[in-house]
Amino acid sequence: MPFHLPARAGPTFLACLMTVSCTNPSQPLDAPGDSHRPPLAEQRTHTVASASGDREDPWYWLRDDSRQDPAMLAYLQAENAWFERHMAPLAPLTDRLYEEIVGRIKQDDATVPSRHRGYWYYARYEEGREYAIHARRKDSMASPEEVLLDGNALGEGLDYFQIGNYAVSDDGRLLAWAQDTVGRRQYTLRFRDLATGQDLPDTITGASADLAWAADNRTVFYIENDPDTLLGRRVRRHVLGTPAAHDVTVYEEADDSFYLGVDRSGDERYVVIHSGSTVTDEVRFLDAGTPEGEFEVLAPRERGVEYSADHIDGRWIIRTNWLAPNFRLMAVGDAATGSRDGWQELLPHRDDVYLEEFELFREFLAIGERSEGLKRVRIRAWDGSREEYIGADEPAYVAEIDDNPEQDTRWLRYRYSSLTTPGTVYEVDMATGERRLLKRDPVLGGFDSADYVTERTWAIADDGERIPVSLLYRKGLARDGSAALYQYGYGAYGLSMDPYFSSARLSLVDRGVVFAIAHIRGGEEMGRRWYEAGKLLAKRNTFTDFVAVTRHLVEQGYAAPDRVVAAGGSAGGLLVGAVANLAPERYRAMVAHVPFVDVVTTMLDPSIPLTTNEYDEWGNPGEKAHYDHMLSYSPYDNVHAGPYPALLVTTGLWDSQVQYWEPAKWVARLRATATGDAPLLFKTNLEAGHGGKSGRFRRYREIAEEYAFLLGQLGIVD
Repeated sequence: MPFHLPARAGPTFLACLMTVSCTNPSQPLDAPGDSHRPPLAEQRTHTVASASGDREDPWYWLRDDSRQDPAMLAYLQAENAWFERHMAPLAPLTDRLYEEIVGRIKQDDATVPSRHRGYWYYARYEEGREYAIHARRKDSMASPEEVLLDGNALGEGLDYFQIGNYAVSDDGRLLAWAQDTVGRRQYTLRFRDLATGQDLPDTITGASADLAWAADNRTVFYIENDPDTLLGRRVRRHVLGTPAAHDVTVYEEADDSFYLGVDRSGDERYVVIHSGSTVTDEVRFLDAGTPEGEFEVLAPRERGVEYSADHIDGRWIIRTNWLAPNFRLMAVGDAATGSRDGWQELLPHRDDVYLEEFELFREFLAIGERSEGLKRVRIRAWDGSREEYIGADEPAYVAEIDDNPEQDTRWLRYRYSSLTTPGTVYEVDMATGERRLLKRDPVLGGFDSADYVTERTWAIADDGERIPVSLLYRKGLARDGSAALYQYGYGAYGLSMDPYFSSARLSLVDRGVVFAIAHIRGGEEMGRRWYEAGKLLAKRNTFTDFVAVTRHLVEQGYAAPDRVVAAGGSAGGLLVGAVANLAPERYRAMVAHVPFVDVVTTMLDPSIPLTTNEYDEWGNPGEKAHYDHMLSYSPYDNVHAGPYPALLVTTGLWDSQVQYWEPAKWVARLRATATGDAPLLFKTNLEAGHGGKSGRFRRYREIAEEYAFLLGQLGIVD
């Protein structure tokens, strides 16, 4: 579908924006150079028509798919200038926070090496450098280092750089990798001869980061993206040394509600294509030794049946919600694929445990589960002779399966973390229970976990549901209702916000702020039902849950009622926007990163990236009930006259997931409608996308700015 570009702004308005002095065009403009008023975007008549109802959208013109409209860019630059002006008095605090955060990081650090096909693979960082160096050593870590990719050299001179993925051919001689230099998750695939260090001429553009080698060491399967919607459309087969234009399409996804993925199975016998929507999955597989063969379907898609699969010893192990809302494990032999008729139950469904992931080994099975909102790992011998959970001593923690690239081992690698315990990699002998500590992420600056307390509490939702909350605060905190509170939430897509450690947030907690994660409905912390109760026509539960958590923490003395701040990003930015409309009086300040705030208009437009994939998450506005429900909470459509919390809103011009114009329009409407004198700041990263700036340290500058904004609103400026 072609896009309709907005009309150009007039020269008076453009000049006004460039001097950061805009006011309502019907009123006199400030004198040139006067920067004491925030920019106020022009309103232009525009109707968003739909079968479910028409809406006026006077800031629709801020959408420019080419990202070149001078008036739009001038507005974003004016908002950036207003942001800089407001933040200037907080510059010393921002600098101090940045130095604190970066000062806790061991700069010359490295990941724990993982063994694969006789090599030990790892990533390491050099002091002061932004990007990782990916390397390997043959046979042992005492062997000479072979550098695969130096992100610093590849990203030199670029405003944005990311290595999205890389894979080594079966013989260990060739490297394929995906890189993004814009931040829009449109990757370029490149290839390198590791024996010579020379890059091959083969180049593939417009791809996703997924790729999989065939066993012939010359064929690579990858996903071609749609250039407009950015959705993975086709799995294609590339043979090194041949033009990309001649690549054969081996599978094309016809349904716009499905995402595509391609990988090798855990035993590396098969190339696997995964097609998945919010509620349905389908897996195809091909013997990696016959790359020109035809892919077979493991089980045909059926709406409402989700499944994923991996392979070991002549059978597929399948995680599925088929007749099992919290998922169960099934198994099927190679000779019985093609339908679900031959599936045999391996691990049964449980109402109180959500089965989230699994890892296959020759003698053992590792299962990642959730219960009572906590993530833990269970180990089980295939013959049933041994079964146990990996334990923990803290009330809120995360234990999860880590990188295990080889099936023929008794050692399971897993990762443990909590709000007070830095990320820790262990390996455990699944036969004996022996455990080895491989690495605990270092935290510099005198950090001692004993100085902090992590706690789990439960808030009561409006409908009586119990909502888990993870807390972190400095030891000795008096629960007398005087502390400041930073509350974080997400609540969408079934993604769980686990209580991981973050050294950055110590800069808040060390200043007396209580940090809280609200595990609201829309995630899967409490199982599949938790997700179902926070999407589609039940979406408002996500927002009222968040407010209920705030109410609970204030009532329990964790925070003062006038010292609560909140933050969220992407769908969590939708949360922030909806809560700002719903209960603005409960929050002193809020931060919305890359927020999904123009729900109805976006979901009405299938040409926008991700829209069609998400009808089963938010609803199809072509159905009146879904349209009305989305309209009832869409932050952009529910801005009202009245005071709002202080707001910091961020976006990336090249964001492929939440388009920049959503927060731009929301801020414009807030400026024209909201009352009160609380600051409203809007910052656009003109060189990045959904994840913000690339690089190891540059992103911490953005965290420091967020923290400085919130602490400034709380009156904590030391």
